[in-house]
Amino acid sequence: MGTAESTKRKLKSANTGTAQKEPNSCTSMADQKDNNEDFKVQTAKHPNMGSVPMRPHSEQSRDRTSKRLSTESNGTSEGGVGSSTPVELTALEESFRRFAIHGDTRATGKEMHGKNWSKLCKDCGVIDGKNITLTDVDIVFSKVKKKSSRNITFDEFKAALGELARKKYKEKTGEEAEAEVFKLIEGKTPVISGVTRAVASPTVSRLTDTTKFTGSHKERFDPTTGRGKGKAGREDIVDTSGYVSGYKHRGSYEKKVNKPTVGKPM
Repeated sequence: MGTAESTKRKLKSANTGTAQKEPNSCTSMADQKDNNEDFKVQTAKHPNMGSVPMRPHSEQSRDRTSKRLSTESNGTSEGGVGSSTPVELTALEESFRRFAIHGDTRATGKEMHGKNWSKLCKDCGVIDGKNITLTDVDIVFSKVKKKSSRNITFDEFKAALGELARKKYKEKTGEEAEAEVFKLIEGKTPVISGVTRAVASPTVSRLTDTTKFTGSHKERFDPTTGRGKGKAGREDIVDTSGYVSGYKHRGSYEKKVNKPTVGKPM
């Protein structure tokens, strides 16, 4: 009887140990699965930057410029609904936006102020000095814009061009005149004026020629190179070397004293 009871006790303890090990194994498998899921999430959030090729700075700046020029004409802002869909711009609208952002880093290209409007008409040849003058351009700008605004939109811009076209091409119909004016503007960019060069004149050259200076002004420049002497040409510098001023043999005493003696023949 004692042997049978001891055998039952051993089997019971073995079954209990197996039951305890099985939950532990299930728990370890679940933890491993959770760790794998966390690893996938972390990998998706923080991809390896070394594997992604870096884009050149010129391409990045070009993308920023194209983004700025192609701001959405359907009323959505950058990053908003519909911003992922590229909007194709016409040549006229592209020129409008290029002139609208000219000289203003904060401009979005959707509106144009009067200064750039006048520049557009001047650079594109809309102003001819006969039928269209700068005054006509300013009057049309004030006519099409809203009273509470200082800028014009693209639609108001086209309306202003229509006003100028009918005045510039009187012999053509309204649509033909507008088409001619649009051709003058399409594909154009703002003209950047060059640096103004100084015109050489005899009066200026005479005043800047240091060889013709006299008196105290002559002492301020080197006669050979024409460059200024600096402080030496403006002030009297005291000579503290111990020599008399104007002495021509300065520095010759050391040469005489240190002169090597030549042996006389016997």
